[in-house]
Amino acid sequence: MSSIGKDYLQTVIKRVKYYKDLGDKTFEQLVEWDFHYQPNPESNSIAIIVQHLAGNMLSRWTNFLTEDGEKEWRHRDAEFEEQHKNREELIAYWEKGWECFLSAISSLKKKDLKKTIIIRGEKLTVVDAINRQLAHYPYHIGQIIYIAKAIKNVSWKNLSVPKGGSADYNNSVEIKDPAKAF
Repeated sequence: MSSIGKDYLQTVIKRVKYYKDLGDKTFEQLVEWDFHYQPNPESNSIAIIVQHLAGNMLSRWTNFLTEDGEKEWRHRDAEFEEQHKNREELIAYWEKGWECFLSAISSLKKKDLKKTIIIRGEKLTVVDAINRQLAHYPYHIGQIIYIAKAIKNVSWKNLSVPKGGSADYNNSVEIKDPAKAF
């Protein structure tokens, strides 16, 4: 019973789990202070990015097919303010957002892909809404990794192919697409 719709949803789930895993592995390398480091006043800390991602996931994916994805209870602007959450609170909020997102996307059926949903009053196909998040979440996870790598410097534990290691990686028998592990 394979279909492009079913394959698409399975692929989406694998991809987003891979990006979540990158975030999780980054957090493992961080201490409390690292979450709140801001290179300058115009930059976001990892804590702020986590607040934004979790807030977005909860808003977009709660009652995804039946309610506007921009919930009245969401305060997006506040997500970009330091809320003084500690490491454990930030990770718990991160997990809450991902649980909402993964639960919603895992419950979708191929027939749902043809439906239209609303975000901020704008109609989008379910496929477009999913693709939008597939671009949005990795964008911010990349920011988290970049900040963490700058903080950790030489103590950073690489999450992908290390510098100078492309030839060895390409010649290895390992799975080349890390999302296939999920």
